[in-house]
Amino acid sequence: MARTKKFNPDRDVNVWVGPYRPYDLAKEIIVTFLAVAVIAVVLAAVFGSPDEKSVTLKSWSTADQVDFATTAITELDGSSATAQYGPPYNNVADVSQKVGPISVESALGVHIPVNPAQDFVLGPLSTVTGHPDLTAALTQFKAATPTQQGKWTAAYETAVTKATVTNGKLVVPPGAYGPVGTIIGNLTQLAASGGLDAALLNHAGFFSTDYTKSLLFVADGGYFSSLGDAHHLSGEQWGMMNETGSFPGQPWLWLYSVWYQVPPFNGDNVFAANADAYVWILMMILSAGFLLVPFIPGVRSIPRWSRVYKIIWRDYYRSK
Repeated sequence: MARTKKFNPDRDVNVWVGPYRPYDLAKEIIVTFLAVAVIAVVLAAVFGSPDEKSVTLKSWSTADQVDFATTAITELDGSSATAQYGPPYNNVADVSQKVGPISVESALGVHIPVNPAQDFVLGPLSTVTGHPDLTAALTQFKAATPTQQGKWTAAYETAVTKATVTNGKLVVPPGAYGPVGTIIGNLTQLAASGGLDAALLNHAGFFSTDYTKSLLFVADGGYFSSLGDAHHLSGEQWGMMNETGSFPGQPWLWLYSVWYQVPPFNGDNVFAANADAYVWILMMILSAGFLLVPFIPGVRSIPRWSRVYKIIWRDYYRSK
């Protein structure tokens, strides 16, 4: 005689004994799609896009030449954020975020190699022709010892803090910075012409859509971050959730962004220092828990315990 499995309300479902009604799912999908499409087109036509114009090396170097030159010298001497970032861009020790002793970035290694001095400064300038002074400056700088290069770049870093812009041209006080003044001055002019944006674009594929290097360069400067602060888009301002101007942001991102604002991820501890890694792991755990709700005893019965289904299907239960 076959044994009948005991009914478990946390696992089994009662057989539906209520009425049935016809439902055209295909019609519902088509109507919903058309309604959303019409609303999206109307709203786009009325309000337009809230996005600001893209920040490029050209717009940056035109709007704030001093900040551009100040950033460019840090790329040349290897002290910029990109130069000190570590994997996946370069081999800098002990800078990767870790979970315990494990560093995912270091494990994956350098797979997007970026050498700021060569890729952002010396390389693009070497393609410029018809400027004998620039050619001589590049030759002199490359032939110098690392110690001498360091003295030049350090002297320029000090001088550029007092730089001004006269008649649209960067003017840096004289100093013992050798060919570096000519190099950075020409790089600023190249950027203002739009040539540096093109030089840093990765043309490896059929479509030139890899803006990694230009984005890293822009992010190293103070101009871009100041624009973010002005639009309340920085991390301390919950920028992940915001849109530019007074437009609402992406509220579905609050669950990710909120962890950066609360302990232990916003304090002075190992979790805050490696917040990106720990928040990612926490979100993966929460996401997995959400996906596994139907398989978690007790949790999957919350709708039955709360009787929320009687609110959703209130017309049916009202008629009973």
